Amino acid sequence: MDEQALLGLNPNADADFRQRALAYFEQLKISQDAWQVCAEALAQSIYSDDHIKFFCFQVLEHQVKFKYSELTEVQQQLIRETLITWLQAQMLNPQPEKTFIRNKAAQVFALLFVTEYLTKWPKFFFDILSVVDLNPRGVDMYLRILMAVDAELVDRDVVHTSEEARRNTLLKDTMREQCIPSLVESWYQILQNYQYNNSELTCQCLEVVGAYVSWIDLSLIANERFINMLLGHMSVEVLREEACDCLFEIVNKGMDPIDKTKLVESLCQVLQSAGLFSIDQEDDVDFLARFSKLVNGMGQALIASWTKLIKSGDMKSAQDALQAIEAKVSLMLQLLIHEDDDISSNIIGFCYDYLHILKQLSALSDQQKANVEAIMLAVMKKLTYDEEYNFENEGEDEAMFVEYRKQLKLLLDRLAQVSPELLLASVRRVFNTTLQNWQTTRFMEVEVAIRLLYMLAEALPVSHGAHFSGDVTKATALQDMMRTLVTSGVSAYQHTSVTLEFFETVVRYEKFFAVEPQHIPTVLMAFLDHRGLRHSSPKVRSRTAYLFSRFVKSLNKQMNPFIEDVLNRIQDLLELSPPENGYQALLSSDDQLFIYETAGVLIVNSEYSAERKQALMRNLLTPLMEKFKVLLEKLMMAQDEDRQMALADCLNHAVGFASRTSKAFSNKQTVKQCGCSEEEVLPFIPSASEHMLKDCEAKDLQEFIPLINQITAKFKTQVSPFLQQMFMPLLHAIFEVLLLPAEDNDQSAALEKQMLRRSYFAFLQTVTGSGMSEVIANQGAENVERVLFTVIQGAVDYPDPIAQKTCFIILSKLVELWGGKDGPVGFADFVYKHIVPACFLAPLKQTFDLADAQTVLALSECAVTLKTIHLKRGPECIQYLQQDYLPSLQVAPEIIQEFCQALQQPDAKVFKNYLKVFFQRAKP
Repeated sequence: MDEQALLGLNPNADADFRQRALAYFEQLKISQDAWQVCAEALAQSIYSDDHIKFFCFQVLEHQVKFKYSELTEVQQQLIRETLITWLQAQMLNPQPEKTFIRNKAAQVFALLFVTEYLTKWPKFFFDILSVVDLNPRGVDMYLRILMAVDAELVDRDVVHTSEEARRNTLLKDTMREQCIPSLVESWYQILQNYQYNNSELTCQCLEVVGAYVSWIDLSLIANERFINMLLGHMSVEVLREEACDCLFEIVNKGMDPIDKTKLVESLCQVLQSAGLFSIDQEDDVDFLARFSKLVNGMGQALIASWTKLIKSGDMKSAQDALQAIEAKVSLMLQLLIHEDDDISSNIIGFCYDYLHILKQLSALSDQQKANVEAIMLAVMKKLTYDEEYNFENEGEDEAMFVEYRKQLKLLLDRLAQVSPELLLASVRRVFNTTLQNWQTTRFMEVEVAIRLLYMLAEALPVSHGAHFSGDVTKATALQDMMRTLVTSGVSAYQHTSVTLEFFETVVRYEKFFAVEPQHIPTVLMAFLDHRGLRHSSPKVRSRTAYLFSRFVKSLNKQMNPFIEDVLNRIQDLLELSPPENGYQALLSSDDQLFIYETAGVLIVNSEYSAERKQALMRNLLTPLMEKFKVLLEKLMMAQDEDRQMALADCLNHAVGFASRTSKAFSNKQTVKQCGCSEEEVLPFIPSASEHMLKDCEAKDLQEFIPLINQITAKFKTQVSPFLQQMFMPLLHAIFEVLLLPAEDNDQSAALEKQMLRRSYFAFLQTVTGSGMSEVIANQGAENVERVLFTVIQGAVDYPDPIAQKTCFIILSKLVELWGGKDGPVGFADFVYKHIVPACFLAPLKQTFDLADAQTVLALSECAVTLKTIHLKRGPECIQYLQQDYLPSLQVAPEIIQEFCQALQQPDAKVFKNYLKVFFQRAKP
C-alpha cells in the first residue's frame, strides 16, 4: 500500500496529506484487487496504526456493499476467512482494539451476513460462536455484530427499498427457524456468566435482548428464568438502567391483551416488593428517567389492553385491566411531579391516555375525581419556570423546557375535556390568589398564573374567540380574570416573562375589550411606554411590536378615540434608522414593519374624512420619501463598498415600510380614499432594486419579493417595463443564494433556501397570473429555457408540496398562454419533453406523500396541468400518451386506455380523483 498516502489518515495530518489519503481511498475502491491487500493486512495484523486498520475495513465494506457479486467463489471465501481470522486474533491480542474499529468490523460482518446468510453462510452465527465461546473480547465482538445485524434488518431510521424490505423479512423468518433459540440461549449464558463481574458486557447483552425482543418469539425471553434474572439486575446499580430498557421492550411487544395484562401485573408485583414503587426525590435521576419510561410503557400497555377488551366486549377482563391501571396512578403521579423534567416528561404519555379513558367513562368515582385534581395540580406546578432558566440567553436546556411545556399543555387540554368545570375553578383559584399579592410573589408564580389564563383559551375552545358570551359561568369567570389582569397593575412587574405573558394574554382575549372597552386606554399605555415598545429588553420590544399590531387590528373601530394620540406617541418609532455606526434604534427594521402597518391600519380604518386620512397618510409617508431621496443621493456618491451596502439596506427598509403601510388598504377604494402609497413609491423602486440585488442574502430577497409581487398584482401592465428590466437581475440574485454551499445538517440554512425557493416560484406565479407572460417571453430564448427548467425542477425534484403546487400552477398557466398552435416556437416540444413527464415523475417519487393534505393539493394542480395540455393540444396529446409516453413507463395497455378516458372526461373533478387512485396503485 502507498505508505505516504496512509500518513494522511491520521486526524492530525496536514491538509495535503489528508487530501492524498482521500484520493487513495477512492482509487482503492475502484481498483479490482486492492481489497485483497487490505484483507491480508487485517488477517496478518500487518499495521498497528488504528486509522490504517479502520481504513482497511472501509475498503472491505465498500467491496461487500457494492461489488460483492463481481467476486469469484474463491474471493468471497477469502473475505469470510479474513473476518474469522481477524476475530480469532482479537482474543489473543495483548490490548483490545479501539471501539471505533470494533464497530466498523461489526458493520462489515453484518453486511456479509445480509449478503450470504440465505445462500452461502447459513452457519454464520454458529461459526462466530464457536470462535468466541465465552472469551470476554470475543463476546464483546459477538454482541456488536448482533447489534449491527439488527440495525441492517430492522432499523426504523433507515429507508429500505421494497426489495431490501422483502429480503429482510426473509432473513428474519429464516433466523427465527434456524438460529434464534440458540442465540437466546447464548445470551442467557453470557448474562449468567458476566452479570456480577463484567457490567459492560452484561449491559451490552441486555441491549441486544431489548433490540431483538421486538421481532422474535416473546416466550423465549418472557419466561421465569430470564425475567427473574432481569428483575435481579434492577437492584444492581450498574445494570439497572439497561435492565429497565430491556423490560420496557418486553412490555412494549404486541401480544394478546389478557396475556399482556398478566405479564405487566406479574412484573409490577416483583418491582413493588423490591421497593421500586416508592420514589425518593434524591434517587439517581438517570435511573429514574429510565424507570419512568418503563412505568409509562406498562401503563400504556395496560390501556391498550383495556381498549381492545372493551372493543371485543370482554367486560370482565376489561374491568381487571382498568383496576390494574388505577393501581399505577399513584406511582404515575409521583413521577409526574418529580422535580427532574426528564423523569416527569417520560410519564406524560400514560397520564394522557389515562385521562382519555376517564373521558369515555359515564361517571367518575371519587377516587378518579381526586386523580384528575392531582394531575391538574401537578401540571400547574410543573409549568413553572425554575430559578436557573436563562431568559436573556436561551440555550439547549431552555429549549427542552419549552418543549416540555408543550407536552404539559396537551395534558391541560385533555384535562379540560374530562372536567372543564374543575379546570376553570382551579385556574381561577390560582390566578386570583397570585394576582392579589403579585408585588410580593416570585416572578415564576406570577408568570404561570397568567400563563394558565392564556392556556384556557385553547383548552376551553369557542368559535371566533367568543369567550365572553354563551356559557355564563365560563364567560363570567374569564371576564373577571381579564378585568383583574388589566386593573391589577401586574403589567409593571419587573420580569420579562411576566411582561410578555401579560401582552400575549391581552391579545389572545381581545374580545374582552368589546365587553369592557373602558380598559382600552390602560392597555394601550402599557403597549406604548417602558412596559412594551420602550422596554429595556429588545426581546420584549420586538414581540410587543407584533402583538401591538394585532391588538390594534382586532379592536378596529374601538380605536377611534385614540388614533391621533397613538400616532403621536409612535412618531419616534417610525424613524428610518440612518446607516451611521453606533446609532442604536429602539426597534429593529423588522419590528418597525409592524409599527408602520399599525399606523396604516389606524388611519385607513378611522372614521375621519378622506381629506383628514390623506393628510395623516402623507404625514406618515412623506418623511420616509424625503429620507429615501437623501439616501439615494448618498448612495450614488458613496465609494466605499460597505457604505454602499449599508445605504442600500436602508433604502430596502424604506421601500419595505411603505409597502407594509399599504397592507392596510383592503382594495382600490381605500387606496383612492387616501390618495397615496404605492403610486408614490413606484418611481423609486427600479433604482432601489438595482442596489438591493447586489450581494444580498436569502432574508433580503424574501422581504423584497413579496413587495414586487404586491406591486405586480396591483399595477399589472403599468410596471411591465420595470419588471422586464429587473427580471433577470432578480433571478440571478436568487439563483446565486440558492447555489451557495451549506452544511448538510444546517437546518436553518436549508429552511431559508426552501422559503426563498417558494418566494421565487410565487413571483413567477404572480407574473404569469397577472397577464404579463411577455415579461418572461422577452428575456431571450436561453433565459426563458432556464426559467422553465427551474419550474420543472421545482415541480419534480424538491420534496416541498407547497412549492410543487405553485410550479404546477405556473406550468398550467404557461400551457394555457403558449400551448396553442400560435405559441412560441419550440414550446409544444417542451410540453411533451418536460411538462408531461413532470406530471408523472413528481407523484411517483417516494417523498410525494398522498396521505398529506398539501401534497394532495399539489396533485390536484398537476391534474389541472394535464387537463390544460389536453385542452390546448387535443387528440395529439392523447396519441402521445397512448403511443409514446405511458408505454415507456411500462404501464399496462388497459390502464393506459383507462387513463386517457379519464383525461377526456369534461368534468375536471373526475380526472383529479382518478389521478390520485392512479398514483396510489402505481406506488409500491
